[in-house]
Amino acid sequence: MSIRRRLPPEESRLAALEAARLLLIEAGPQAVTLKAVAARIGRTHANLLHHFGSAAGLQKALAQYLGETVCATIGEAVRATRAGLGSVREVVDLIFDAFDREGAAALVSWMLLSGNEDALDPIVEMIHDLVQELNATGVGDLREDTLTLVLLALGDALIGERLAGSLGLTRSSARNRAEQLLIETLARRLAASLPG
Repeated sequence: MSIRRRLPPEESRLAALEAARLLLIEAGPQAVTLKAVAARIGRTHANLLHHFGSAAGLQKALAQYLGETVCATIGEAVRATRAGLGSVREVVDLIFDAFDREGAAALVSWMLLSGNEDALDPIVEMIHDLVQELNATGVGDLREDTLTLVLLALGDALIGERLAGSLGLTRSSARNRAEQLLIETLARRLAASLPG
């Protein structure tokens, strides 16, 4: 007979969110159920209901968790690039990886198809807050760049591999184009800020 260790509420919630994220990445959005998450962390369905209230509550919490981790990583990369410690390509790769390998695109499509669109609010709000924070540094308005990068990354994660293949392009074509667009935008901003 095994005895399960009682976890503090926040630790139990975090374990459930990480398990949900891994299920999303490994098996897709349909695999992220309260029952599957509970089984993965050795807890009961009732325990997850206590933390999230419902499957929709778990989905919304997962969206917030993904948004927080993705935005924190991207924010650090942007700040490092501005300090000369990183590259534009690293920022582009982080954004594309967040939607592809980390499951954000699958989560977005799942929320839209299931009619749980308000679960996307945390991701949208966190992207907004990150852009506001970065805009406050005086480098220029990043709203259009962010919109373009996020939409490119989302589309690439959903259909990029098949579309690139059908067009005879490499899998990295969308990332390459995103990098090129961002470099051109930054060069224009730098030229506009120089005197004379």
